[in-house]
Amino acid sequence: MNRDDIVSAALEVLDTWGMEFCSMRRVAGALDVQPSALYHHVANKQTLLGLMAERIVAGVAVDADLMASSRRLRDAMLAIRDGAEVVATASAFRLGLSELEGDLAKQSSTDLARTLLIYVVGHTQATQLHRQASALGAIEADPDLDPSFDRGLTILLS
Repeated sequence: MNRDDIVSAALEVLDTWGMEFCSMRRVAGALDVQPSALYHHVANKQTLLGLMAERIVAGVAVDADLMASSRRLRDAMLAIRDGAEVVATASAFRLGLSELEGDLAKQSSTDLARTLLIYVVGHTQATQLHRQASALGAIEADPDLDPSFDRGLTILLS
């Protein structure tokens, strides 16, 4: 078992159980090891969340088309249950994601990169929460989630 195995298991637990039930104990169970074994590879759950966030956004290409780059980031987070919540937590605690923010800044400015990251993560987090509640029948589906995301990007990038 190595750090990569732990991050993979943590993402599987996240996708199955959601952020609320993504514990070190559950990740250890998925790997069939004692929780203490994880701490030889990751210092704590916050470190693991940072590594999970980095993995979630790892394949996101950032280029001069910031609208398309933002959509790719959103798609990456939407691909895994509570992916945006993990990325939001890591971003708020400054646990990684500096490479992604740096790539955005190279295509724009530091301020726009940070603002864009906060907008994309926040809107995606709200979208995931809404979709989960809608899937459970708690609320009606909102057909404006995707169009409102694009409208917000247009405002930010104009």
